[in-house]
Amino acid sequence: MTHIKILTLIILGLSIINHSNGSPKWSKNAIWYQIFPERFRNGDTTNDPTKETLDGTWPFDPVEEWSISPWGSDWYKMQEWETKTDKDFYYNAQRRRYGGDIQGIIDKLDYLNDLGVNALYLNPVFESPSLHKYGATLLHHIDNNFGPNPKKDTAIIQTENPASPKTWQWTSADMLFLDLIKECHSRNMKIIIDGVFNHVGIDFWALKKVREEGPTSLYKNWFTIKKWDDPKTTEDEFTYEGWSGLKGLPEFKQTKNGYPASLKSYFNSVVKRWMDPNGDGNPEDGIDGWRLDVAAEVPIDFWKEFRKWVKEINPEAYITGEIWWEDYKNNKLKNASKWIKGDTFDGVMNYRFADNCYQYFIQQENSLTTQQFLNKIKNIHEDYEYNVCLGLQNLLGSHDTQRFISMIENPNHRLDHGANLKRNRNYAVGPLSEHNIKKADQLLAYQFFSPGAPYIYYGDEVGMWGADDPDCRKPMIWDDIQYEDEHALPYGNPRKKGYRVSQDKSRLNFFKRLCAIRKSNTSLCEGDFSIILQNNRTRMLGFKRTHKQNECLAFFNSSDTPQEIPKVADDMKLELFSSGTTRKIINSQGFVLFVK
Repeated sequence: MTHIKILTLIILGLSIINHSNGSPKWSKNAIWYQIFPERFRNGDTTNDPTKETLDGTWPFDPVEEWSISPWGSDWYKMQEWETKTDKDFYYNAQRRRYGGDIQGIIDKLDYLNDLGVNALYLNPVFESPSLHKYGATLLHHIDNNFGPNPKKDTAIIQTENPASPKTWQWTSADMLFLDLIKECHSRNMKIIIDGVFNHVGIDFWALKKVREEGPTSLYKNWFTIKKWDDPKTTEDEFTYEGWSGLKGLPEFKQTKNGYPASLKSYFNSVVKRWMDPNGDGNPEDGIDGWRLDVAAEVPIDFWKEFRKWVKEINPEAYITGEIWWEDYKNNKLKNASKWIKGDTFDGVMNYRFADNCYQYFIQQENSLTTQQFLNKIKNIHEDYEYNVCLGLQNLLGSHDTQRFISMIENPNHRLDHGANLKRNRNYAVGPLSEHNIKKADQLLAYQFFSPGAPYIYYGDEVGMWGADDPDCRKPMIWDDIQYEDEHALPYGNPRKKGYRVSQDKSRLNFFKRLCAIRKSNTSLCEGDFSIILQNNRTRMLGFKRTHKQNECLAFFNSSDTPQEIPKVADDMKLELFSSGTTRKIINSQGFVLFVK
């Protein structure tokens, strides 16, 4: 265990305490990249989903007309098969499949390495008919349409007893996923995956047995059964508790100790399988941790037990939880301290960071003052302890929010609010406007220079835009694919002037520069954090970060007028700055970084 080092900094009334905790050191040096597998890259067209693979997921209607969606098609444009359903875009969007797979991720690891990221987070990859894979049928197999031989994998799975890990085999999809892990590790990349231990899909193997076997089933206590089917009737009366009341996501039944012992045993076997695949006690061939879905809705006692399983296999594994809304209507985010300080998680998806940043740098109405913003940042550091904050995933968007660029283009909307054309037809869905480039650069610079691990949602680095789900889950933009211009809208007439869809190289190069700067300055990863300037009137803020011999000073001007830069940086190297900024003057909506 590292020595506890307490460093108290009191500057302009801001006091920050730096503590050591048990989270892995690599998490503080991480630059995260989130991948939504179905929409990242189709590396193998021979394994593409078929009409039959949609059975068992929303909307549960019989699938008659269907085909794989063209990767480069206009997002809102209805495909021929979709026009025959007599349903709107939002109904059909949930049935779309573009063919993203594990091979596609492997093929683009060099791209990610060149970008500068060193930690991947994958949305669920386990067997599931849904596009997002949050409704699993099995947790011990990678989805067969993510692997090279779906038919063979299906045959293998049918020979197993899912309740008996001794019978589990390795499918071609499983083996390809293990290759992905190996390829990541060979590039010094970490990889974590989504752990969904709260709910599954309607065809989850244990629920199917409960449905078939009735009240005598060994797995009846895994779920909350509301009503059993009456075999004397033609109707199917079998009903159960679903997550958020959703039929498609059956929820596991909670107990005083978290979950039934037999269910925890299954979960434990799943954790071992993916963290030490060959079971030799060396976790190098396994994943490097877990992102835990709807973590606040799972008993914390289970997570404590889960942590023991994980850390016994790999003490350097990283556990991060999805902890966010406490009161969605009133824009109040949860304080996740009880999950972090309670020796449960190493970190969380830091939605508080995103919301604070948008309110200060972007929001036009009721924006935060500089002091209010810094107080909110201070509150996060105090709630979670500063050293823990260094390893938090500091995101600006995810698969559950509007895109980063769309947030900037719609500055009067809060994070995860009002960003859906189904409810708000005036929401702007288009590329980054030229007049907003400086704002985007400024916010990204703050993300990379401030305490915490920066987090990129796939496609943000090439300028992807989109409203909330499903629009934030568009197919990734690649150079070798021809994309139609975006003319269509989910309602009304198409736009006369469409938006060109292609990689924004200036965005990409800026992200590469940010990644390189962060990796070459240890103070930005592990350093302390001292506020050296805060001014409500000029909307200027500045901070210093130091670690050993490395020192960085960053200044941000979120006002509409140029401001003077303090002379404290006179003997330092001007490392990065926004357009129009000099050593003495920082441009409006600009930033500057000095390095010593």
